[in-house]
Parts: sequence; C-alpha cells; structure tokens
Amino acid sequence: MAADFNALKQDLTRRMDGAMETLKKEFQGLRTGRASPALLEPIRVEAYGAVSPLNQVANISVAGPGLLSVQVWDKGLTKAVESAIREANLGLNPQSEGQVIRVPLPPLTQERRNELAKAAARYAEQTRVAIRGVRRDGMEQVKGWDKKHEVSEDDAKRNEDEIQKLTDQYVKQVDAALVEKEKDIRTV
Repeated sequence: MAADFNALKQDLTRRMDGAMETLKKEFQGLRTGRASPALLEPIRVEAYGAVSPLNQVANISVAGPGLLSVQVWDKGLTKAVESAIREANLGLNPQSEGQVIRVPLPPLTQERRNELAKAAARYAEQTRVAIRGVRRDGMEQVKGWDKKHEVSEDDAKRNEDEIQKLTDQYVKQVDAALVEKEKDIRTV
C-alpha cells in the first residue's frame, strides 16, 4: 500500500472532530443557570411497553430563563414523563398541568457550580486524551511508512509535524471550550 498522507490526515481530522462533538454533547448536559432542552434529552421514559427517549414522547421547550416546558403528546403518559424527570437525579421538581409539565430549574449553589466545573474539566481532559490517542495512531502509521521506505525520512518528519500541528489545534479548541463552559457555569 502506498503512503497516502492526505487520506490519513482526513481520517485523523474526522476522528478529532468526533471527539469535539462528544465534548459538546457532554457540556450541554452540564446544567448552568439557563434553561436548555438538552438538559432533559438524556431522560428515558417507560412508554407503550418500551423505554423511549423523552423527546420521542413529548416536545421540550424553554418557557423562560429558568423554566422548561414539556408538552406530552399522549395524555396517558403524563405521569410516566413526570416521574422520569423527577427520578433522573437532576434535582428537578416537575409540576404537571394537564398534558404540559413545567420544570422550574432551581438556582445553582456555589458548591454545585464547583462540581459542574470539575465535571467539565474531566470531560475536557477525556477529550484531550482521545485526541492524543488519534495523534498516536497517526504517528505510528507514518513511522510504519518510514520503516517500509514508502516515504522519505524528510516526508515522514514533515507528516509527523503536520499531525502534531493538527493535534495542537484541536487541544486549543478543547481548552477554549472549557474556558467558555467554566465561565458559563460560574456566571451567577
């Protein structure tokens, strides 16, 4: 197989993008002071003999800065949705009004803000580790090409430098996303 650095670089970029997408999803689950439908999306509800994501049995919307509204499509599922939200360990106390469930978000304590900031830092570090793992795979591929003499030593060095630059670029994105999330969490 001939060495194709462009295909390798595309693959590494795709995998690093995937790590960034995962980080963004994890950050959405970290509740800040603002209401976001993403907070309730991971919740699963027992409906029609199966367990379904909340957004498949109801419409989740923001009703105010600290209030979410859940419009249940089937009136018979209202109680199940309400109890699923209550049992999700998010510290929420939903209130049912017919087929609409109002979910007020309690203000965050300083202790809870610190816990959320630590969780954000853990997610960011996991993403950095994933990105460095992708870099390692790329470097090993280039070293393999060099050993098999599929590329010159100069090309191998150039390819490794380019992989390192790509890695540094993604790690900077992770750091910037973490700073932004921490600022968001700590804003009262």
